Amino acid sequence: MSAASRVFVARLAGTQVFDPIGDEVGRVRDVVVLVRAQGAPRAVGLVVEVPGRRRVFLPLTRVTSIDAGQVISTGLLNMRRFEQRPPESLVLGELLDRRVRFTDGSGEVTVEDLSITRQRSGDWMVDQLFVRRGQPSRGLSLRRRGETLVVPVESVSGLAGATVEQGAAKLLEAYDGMRPADLADALHELGDARRQEVASALDDERLADVLEELPEDDQVAILSRLEVGRAADVLEAMQPDDAADLLHELPEDQAARLLELMEPDEAEDVRRLLTYDENTAGGLMTTEPVILGPETTIATALAQIRKQDLPPALASMVFVVRPPLETPTGRFLGVAHFQRLLREAPHAAVGTVLDTDSGSLTPDAPVGRLTRMLAAYDLLALPVLDAEKRLLGAVSVDDVLDHILPDDWREHLDEDLQEVPRG
Repeated sequence: MSAASRVFVARLAGTQVFDPIGDEVGRVRDVVVLVRAQGAPRAVGLVVEVPGRRRVFLPLTRVTSIDAGQVISTGLLNMRRFEQRPPESLVLGELLDRRVRFTDGSGEVTVEDLSITRQRSGDWMVDQLFVRRGQPSRGLSLRRRGETLVVPVESVSGLAGATVEQGAAKLLEAYDGMRPADLADALHELGDARRQEVASALDDERLADVLEELPEDDQVAILSRLEVGRAADVLEAMQPDDAADLLHELPEDQAARLLELMEPDEAEDVRRLLTYDENTAGGLMTTEPVILGPETTIATALAQIRKQDLPPALASMVFVVRPPLETPTGRFLGVAHFQRLLREAPHAAVGTVLDTDSGSLTPDAPVGRLTRMLAAYDLLALPVLDAEKRLLGAVSVDDVLDHILPDDWREHLDEDLQEVPRG
């Protein structure tokens, strides 16, 4: 690289990282800088996401090229999980969207990007800021107003230290397109204040998906700090079983208030789930599996399980019942498995391809019985029936695993993943 190499950091987000022989090893998720009270901040490394969603540190001293949308490193990455140290700041996670002041007293601006430049010494220093005058944008709006400027970093103050005036738009742009589980991992690694800023900027559906993937402590902290009406809207967008689990963790008066503000139909499902012990099938089930009448065509059934927001485990089968089709339904008839549906004529009725021998559970069935039945029948989900053989809901294997694993299993996920061999 030339001594004058300059890189604007926001453009690095998602950039592929390659080893010297051309094998991709990961993607850039952030840049680590040391912000000092005096002098320009120094960039010291990249946070790189490698297979398995693990984030590792790549020192800039081991980067040989940043060019044409790619980063080339000198060799193997240290696969130890990245842990931010007290002197370090993350550009995307902490510095972008920050409000800073011009040292000449000409006002405040919002930092939208910054550039790092390689010096003759080999160090990478922050030398310029791309800023915008006017009030910072809120939420995910990409329409921004105000004059934009590129200014020397020494012309502003406020880049170092905590600030309450920080939006989340640029960070969310960097995380755009991430799966909910990946975005949840990114949020979990942020500080409390920054995590709340980003969560508040997400729309209700996106935030609901992310909350379902976060540890309980993070869920409670985020929901409790939202305006109460917004919190109720987010709960409505969550799967009923996940919403019930979250409400279980809140103080009773707070949970009751949120239930009152939810739409009656949504609240009814959640209230019913709250009556069951959390260590039973009733406490783990969702009230929203795919439920169809026996006369429904196979083509319609396949269209229902193709829906993008349907969890894979629940997409493995449809539950066939007599009307009504809302839980608690009419009499349960059986399930139609996805693979069987694919083998039949699209115009045939799902009632003609039912499996009636896969077993079912009562809502008071303990977790041990539930796990044994899932294993015995090689299923991804099981129906939960009341004494009148009405369908109350379904328990999926992912909810069971989430329940029986230790509370901190997400924290140790990367410790269980081995480095992917490279040639």
